[in-house]
Amino acid sequence: MDTLDNMRTFVAVVRAGSFSAAARALDTVPSVVAKRIGQLEHRLKTKLFERSTRSLELTEAGAHYLRRFTPLVAEIDSAFREGSSVAQGLKERLRIKVPTTLTVSHFGDMLTDFQKENPGVRMEVLLMDRSVNPVEEGFDLALGALPATYANVTDIPLCRLRRVTVASPGYLEKAGSPSHPRDLAHHSCLSYLATGTIWRFEGAQGGISIDVPSTFGVNDSHVLLSALEKDLGIAILARHIARDSIRAGRLVEILTDYPVPDLWVRALVPESRRHNPAVEALLQWLIDRSQPVSPWDRDDG
Repeated sequence: MDTLDNMRTFVAVVRAGSFSAAARALDTVPSVVAKRIGQLEHRLKTKLFERSTRSLELTEAGAHYLRRFTPLVAEIDSAFREGSSVAQGLKERLRIKVPTTLTVSHFGDMLTDFQKENPGVRMEVLLMDRSVNPVEEGFDLALGALPATYANVTDIPLCRLRRVTVASPGYLEKAGSPSHPRDLAHHSCLSYLATGTIWRFEGAQGGISIDVPSTFGVNDSHVLLSALEKDLGIAILARHIARDSIRAGRLVEILTDYPVPDLWVRALVPESRRHNPAVEALLQWLIDRSQPVSPWDRDDG
C-alpha cells in the first residue's frame, strides 16, 4: 500500500500544483507529501519534478509516469469505493467538468437537482469551455461540445447544439451581407475562442472551411451576443442564445444556404469510472433530462 499511497500523492501534487496544496487535499502535511515523493523517486530511480522556489515542473520522466499512474490510481480507488456504496445509497465524491454557458443556463439545475436527490454524493463542479482529457486531469465526468477523442475514455452523446451565423441589421447596412462563406474574409468576424477562427459550413458541394479575420474574440457566448447587437460584426452563435434577438429583429440569420454543422454535447467518462454507481447514476440522470430533445430547444417555436 505504501507504493499506491506514493503514486496517489504524486498524482495529487500534479493536480494541485504544489506540495502544500496536495497536502491539504490529502488531509496530511507537506513533509509527508515530500517524503512520499522522495520514496517514489527512489523506487523509480528517477526525478519526477524539477523544483525551484517559485515553481514545480514535471520532468520528462514525471510526465511519462503521470500518464501511467493516473488511470491506475483511479481504477484501484474505484475498486475500493464501489463495494461500500450499495447498501446505504450513493456515497461518492465526483469531480465534474462542465461548459460555462450551458451550465449557467441548463446543466447547473440538473446537477443541483441530482445533488438534492443524492445527498451522500459530494460534487466538485468546474466550469470551463476547453476540451479536457478526464483521465489526465482527474475528472470523473466531463461535459463538452468540442470534438475530441481520448484513449481510455468513453464518449456518450447527450444532446444536439445547433448553431447559426448571425449579424445585426446595423452591421449589415454598413458592411453588406455576405453571400458565400469566402466573403467573410472582407468582414469583421467575432470569434468564440473555444472553437477558434476556422469556421466550417455545409455547402451543396460539401464542406467549406474558412479562416476568418477575427476582430473580437471572447470565451463567453453572452458577451459575444452583446458584441453582435452593438453592430461589431458577424459571428457563429448557438441558436438558442441568438433566438430571442432574431425574433426581436436585433439580429439576422445570414448565409442560410451554408448552414453551420451542429455540435453535440457529449459526456466523457474514464473507462475506469464508467461502471461506478455514482457516475452511472449521474450519467443516466443527465441523459434522461437531455433527450430526446435538447433542453434549450424545448421552447423553440
